[in-house]
Amino acid sequence: MGTIRILGLGAGDLDQLSLGVYREIRQAEQLFVRTARHPLIAALEDEGVSFESFDTIYETESAFSDVYARIAGALLEKAEATEATIFYAVPGHPLVAEETVQRLLRQEQVPVSIAGGGSFLDAMFTTLNIDPIEGFQLLDGLSMEPSDLMLKGHTVIGQVYDSLSASEVKLKLMERLPDDFDVTIVDAAGTDRESVTVVPLYELDRSVTTSNLTAVYVPPAEEEAIHYRTFDTLRGVIRTLRGPDGCPWDREQTHESLKRYMIEEAYELLEAIDEEDDDHIADELGDVLLQVMLHAQIGEDNGYFSIDDVIGNLSEKMVRRHPHVFSDTSVSGADQVVTNWEAIKAEEKGHEDRHSMLDGIPKGLPGLMTAAKLQKKAGKVGFDWGEEGPMWEKLFEEIHEWAQEVHTGTPDRSMKEFGDVLFAFVNIARFHQIDPEEALRQTNEKFRRRFQHVESRVEESGLDWSAFSLEALDRWWEEAKDKGL
Repeated sequence: MGTIRILGLGAGDLDQLSLGVYREIRQAEQLFVRTARHPLIAALEDEGVSFESFDTIYETESAFSDVYARIAGALLEKAEATEATIFYAVPGHPLVAEETVQRLLRQEQVPVSIAGGGSFLDAMFTTLNIDPIEGFQLLDGLSMEPSDLMLKGHTVIGQVYDSLSASEVKLKLMERLPDDFDVTIVDAAGTDRESVTVVPLYELDRSVTTSNLTAVYVPPAEEEAIHYRTFDTLRGVIRTLRGPDGCPWDREQTHESLKRYMIEEAYELLEAIDEEDDDHIADELGDVLLQVMLHAQIGEDNGYFSIDDVIGNLSEKMVRRHPHVFSDTSVSGADQVVTNWEAIKAEEKGHEDRHSMLDGIPKGLPGLMTAAKLQKKAGKVGFDWGEEGPMWEKLFEEIHEWAQEVHTGTPDRSMKEFGDVLFAFVNIARFHQIDPEEALRQTNEKFRRRFQHVESRVEESGLDWSAFSLEALDRWWEEAKDKGL
């Protein structure tokens, strides 16, 4: 069995090639190159260097991963069939954006060694006059995601070799950057064919001709408004507000003092959802997120937890409770997902010291919601009628008992019996899969809309409320109903 020696061809100029690599190329008996479409190849041919390229594989495979797999496989076969050294030359540096090299390094049958060559990054840094120590990332244009972009540092995106790949990169960048944000297209960096073009982002895929030597440079985003959309900026804002030189009100807040704001913001979000106003929903979601961030910052300030713990716990929980997505569990539909979720949740809670099956329901929930959760937990062990008839009988019984207390009992006893009526109503709602809290909230909003219609009618009349009988006001109420309010 032979060995594989991988050589880096550098950016493209023969003068930039190290003397050692040049000598190995000249002396190689079996030289393979990933592609002959590299500026240095023509110069080597002029020097009488013979080689075999794998360009034909590019023409027969539709996916780059398949191309690279076949190239690596072919080199391994050739090395296993000889006792000599197989030389394999790649553009730039062998360890920069070279998947075939990574595939060869991952196998253990054939020994592999590497001799460097200047990567295209060296030429990019020189051409663009940037210092990577200021913050730098290299992204693959074929696999990058918008979330990968590091807005505060220098970013170079490779594999932008045609208008289609340039279009994909453009669309992903537009999710994080303004359409007119200036980016730089660099082709054949470090060679005598080098070209540098600055274009607004929206013209990235139609401004210049791209090639296999093209890369896109995205400079650090200096506009403050761009960073407002990033999580790190939000975290910094909250940390500043809670800091020594921050806002006196924010610094004074505690978990306890913020409780009512969380409830208020949640209900304002529900209102925005009912209005079907996307902009309002986004705004109210931000207010809910603000509460989360404030609580997390208080936890960090007190040394107990941070937003990283919050996110980490949530991510772990979501993966754990979705084995049908992140593992090999199969489900038949949404109902089974819920069943599995509850089973996993019960297993997680098994270690907690609970004295009753009804433990675990937050005490701060609204009354109707608490009633529904209590009944649901009790129903899991069979403490439930399971059919509608007895539920209605119980409701009528509770209404009768409440009516008696209203006429003959005390206010305190009347209130308790009225609570029993509501509890019975919740049971029937649960049977019909109606969320009683949501149902009442929608009715409240409906009452608000219709009453406001009556208000507007009274105002239009120029008269006082006392000038109208209940029957007259009710006609306007019915008018509101007819209008769908």
